[in-house]
Amino acid sequence: MKFLKYIFSFFSLICILIFIYITYLFSSLDTKDYIFKEYNPPLTTQIFDKNLKLIANIFEQHRFYAKYEEFPPRLIEALVAIEDTSFFEHNGVNIDAIFRALIKIIKSGGKTMEGASTLTQQFIKNTELTPERTISRKIREALLAYKMETILSKEEILERYLNFIFFGHGYYGVKTAALGYFHKNLNELSLKEIAILVGLPKAPSSYDPTKHLDLSISRANNVIQRLYTLGWISKNEYEEALNEIPKVYDDTLTQNAAPYVVDEVIKQLNPSIRDLKTGGYKIILNIDLDVQEMAQKSLKWGYDEIVKRDKNANLDTLNGAMVVANHQNGEVLALVGGVDYEKSNYNRATQSMRQPGSSFKPFVYQVAINLGYSPMSEVADISRIFEGGAGNNEDWKPKNYSKDFSGLITLKKALSASRNLATINLALNIGLDVVYSKLTQMGFKNLPPNLSIVLGSFGISPLEYSKFYTMFGNYGKIKDLQIIKSIQDKNGNIIAEFEPKEQKISDEAQAFLVLDMMKNVVEQGTGRNARVEGIEIAGKTGTTNKSIDAWFCGVTPEIEAIIWYGNDNNYPMKKTEGGARTAAPVFKEFMIQYLEKFPNTTRKFSIPNDVKKGIYQKNIEYYTPKSPFPSQNTKFNESEIIF
Repeated sequence: MKFLKYIFSFFSLICILIFIYITYLFSSLDTKDYIFKEYNPPLTTQIFDKNLKLIANIFEQHRFYAKYEEFPPRLIEALVAIEDTSFFEHNGVNIDAIFRALIKIIKSGGKTMEGASTLTQQFIKNTELTPERTISRKIREALLAYKMETILSKEEILERYLNFIFFGHGYYGVKTAALGYFHKNLNELSLKEIAILVGLPKAPSSYDPTKHLDLSISRANNVIQRLYTLGWISKNEYEEALNEIPKVYDDTLTQNAAPYVVDEVIKQLNPSIRDLKTGGYKIILNIDLDVQEMAQKSLKWGYDEIVKRDKNANLDTLNGAMVVANHQNGEVLALVGGVDYEKSNYNRATQSMRQPGSSFKPFVYQVAINLGYSPMSEVADISRIFEGGAGNNEDWKPKNYSKDFSGLITLKKALSASRNLATINLALNIGLDVVYSKLTQMGFKNLPPNLSIVLGSFGISPLEYSKFYTMFGNYGKIKDLQIIKSIQDKNGNIIAEFEPKEQKISDEAQAFLVLDMMKNVVEQGTGRNARVEGIEIAGKTGTTNKSIDAWFCGVTPEIEAIIWYGNDNNYPMKKTEGGARTAAPVFKEFMIQYLEKFPNTTRKFSIPNDVKKGIYQKNIEYYTPKSPFPSQNTKFNESEIIF
């Protein structure tokens, strides 16, 4: 008896000491430091196209949040059945389970470790505590679990648990896993799919159904067996679930359908939205994924054609870019920064500064038309020598691509045939200072203050260039181009909307005259390879010295497409490559696909009220009150002029 008294006294002392220690730990807990004060886990931001098709997920942890009301009852039942059957009865700690675990540990001589953790304890362990296996950590876990249950309801705890826990394959939260593995919302899941999901957290890598479907199914069957044993499902449900083999999808996490676009969106938003990858935003773009795919295929098709023609092409440096925009509203419909993102993520559509060459000429001609010149005004297509104009005391002797001269030709013919000398002489007639000033007012930057600007001798990115080209389809107004349409926060509130600004450069009628000249480029000039039956197209080719850059800039009544090819290291392509042969056919390839997808697109340019038709030199031509037909008695004697 005395021995038993000693044992009892010792045990009581131990209990008192444990009680004092636990009381101390409990009193020292600061709830404000723990996740149950407010739960804001990192959430995935999603990027959608204009038709709300998913373009990409961006995240630090791939997680979509689900409210408790979204959880089907079967999901809760399955989770509780396999992880914590008495979850709705205990206060965070299951004392009976702890004693059962202790008995098993004692009987096994310490060889068997029984966790006995409730769902609340599991949540605390995974969110707030270190993974060390010590008594003090375990006691702290239990105390926090108890305290959590005094602050949060059972439903709130389950909501946080199911949104936090890792389900393998990079999926955090049950909603993310349901969408990823099964392409289903939570309310669409079968019992077997639910069983697979609730079975995953115990060993996410081992039970990942994309890697170990057999183990995943076996684990799910244990869940189903447990539900049946508890009497929570019928025999028919039990047998049907056991026999089901769900379809499992092995998707990438980002689902990135337009990586060049996504890179640019992140670049534009990063300075202003610091939690872009964790805030659960919904970003709506003006991009149309169908148009994006057409542009990507067309650009690759053009690239392959270059390679076919030039067996010595350097495949490591040869590349291209394409931008498609709606010039009426400023929407960027497609942005392709290269032929293969996996080989090179350098975005040539936004980062590469390339010389536009002769594709820049329409802007020079717009300056002339705005000053009162007519498309029928004549300009001298003759040779000029500019002493010292090439630098290093060398003369500059600009030439036409065809290396011949046409004498006096109309502005319309000069642009259609892309005559360098005629364009230079036009700029001289206007005055270089005037041309430079007007082009600067349009918004062009880094223009060299010499005649070479009229031949596009400056760098500009395809996306920036696309903005200026809106002036033609938009009848004299340059429209800022927008990739992003709007941004919603995680609660669905619109926090930003992007409306493009515009700048008026020309009257509608004057802009139409240049647009009509560009139509002639496609119908009869250097852009003939871009012609598509059944739709009016205006455009301009561009080829820089030694075929370093090849451009085609095409405009229809609704959209425009800017296409560029070249070598990243600025080495020349094969000398036969150029805007007409290399880039213009790509526009045609793209437009054929576009018209098939959008057969109701507007096919004819509208004609402004101030534009008139008349007969000039036996042809029907357009004129305006500001740009009437010139007199038809001009004579000219060709000669070489030295400046």
